[in-house]
Amino acid sequence: MTYPRAWLIWIIGVFAYLVAVSQRTSFGVVGLEATARFHASAAEISFFTVLQLLVYAALQIPVGILVDRFGSRAMLAGGALLMGLGQLQLAFADSIPGGVLGRVLVGAGDAMTFVSVIRLIPLWFAASRVPLLTQLTGMSGQLGQLFSVVPFALILHSAGWTPAFLTLAGMSGLALVLTVVLLQDLPPGHPAPAPAQGLRATGVSLGDAWRQPGTRLGLWSHFTVQFSGTVFAMTWGYPFLISAQGLNAGTVSALMALYVAAAIVAGPLMGSFVARHPLRRSTMVLLISGATAAAWAAVLLQPGRSPLWLLAVLVVVLAIGGPGSMIGFDFARTFNPAHRIGTATGIVNVGGFIAALLAIFLIGLALDFQHGAGLSPGGLYSLDAFRVALCVHFVLLGGGATAILIIRRKVRRQMAAQGVVVPPLRDAIARQRRVVAERRRDGGTAR
Repeated sequence: MTYPRAWLIWIIGVFAYLVAVSQRTSFGVVGLEATARFHASAAEISFFTVLQLLVYAALQIPVGILVDRFGSRAMLAGGALLMGLGQLQLAFADSIPGGVLGRVLVGAGDAMTFVSVIRLIPLWFAASRVPLLTQLTGMSGQLGQLFSVVPFALILHSAGWTPAFLTLAGMSGLALVLTVVLLQDLPPGHPAPAPAQGLRATGVSLGDAWRQPGTRLGLWSHFTVQFSGTVFAMTWGYPFLISAQGLNAGTVSALMALYVAAAIVAGPLMGSFVARHPLRRSTMVLLISGATAAAWAAVLLQPGRSPLWLLAVLVVVLAIGGPGSMIGFDFARTFNPAHRIGTATGIVNVGGFIAALLAIFLIGLALDFQHGAGLSPGGLYSLDAFRVALCVHFVLLGGGATAILIIRRKVRRQMAAQGVVVPPLRDAIARQRRVVAERRRDGGTAR
């Protein structure tokens, strides 16, 4: 069932996640100001983002275990507190160590948020609504990214560094108050959680979640479809579009807005598909992976610079990867018992961010190598240099898709042992066509 207070609980959780994403992406619009404030090089500025993502990824599994033990309310409150402290630190920091400390706190608080919100949904809502609400939750993150791109940037340029980051700290404070005052972990009448497990029992729970093939299928699904859009939006998309493709700043901003809009539109559609076709979730992941590889191939193989329409297609395909990665969390939910959902979700959430870190590092390494070896006469960020460096995407996409196919066979053998047989896709399509044809005939007869 869906409990009467469920929507209020979900809205508070979504607001906390929106705030977390705005904190996560805020540093992406302060590159020039941070360079001047911290007297830093471009490599040192990029280290802020890499370290933040590394902290986020490293904490996913511990956070998943902790949210199963202490509940979403405590973890969301702790995350909001850490992010607020991190932004306060950044507001007054004037050195690289001080700034890095702020981003580490933000990354740690951010890491505690999404898993906690996702865990609330199956506890408060009917199972049929969970896939769509998971997608809508992820979609709210795109609105958080819009806040960091527009209002935060306006405050930064009009009022300065300290007021801008104090605004972000204030948002975290509001999320903290709402969570403590209004959020509940469990619906009325829901059985209380078992007493906190010891370290050994926690290790057993983690091992059980990892050994479940459905959890690993979720991890590799998240790994494969999430990273490319993250790398594009947070690190290499801007220099690729500006320096390699020759676009002006206004056009790039429009493409980034298209990225957000496409993700918002795709989220509910993806959730509806998962709810209606739960046996075809991995097929959708593989289709998105193939579309991502095809879009990158079309852009990178294009003679000269790509036309704007092709770049727009690339942006839309990459944006779909965000909602597509949410399918991984649906695997974690459906293949694990309720008391292990947080742990399994944490495992899944590691995938995409590890892939993003690998891609960011390898792309930068490839660009630096070509430039140092004199293989990119057009400059560090030339189109020819990016053609080679961005091929990293094909390696990660291919490796992830291969892992999905291998683990999917294990999952389907497990399902078959439980009496659930997944028919071949061709047979499923033929059956769907027969059902549609019968409905049309019945409708015509009724008229």
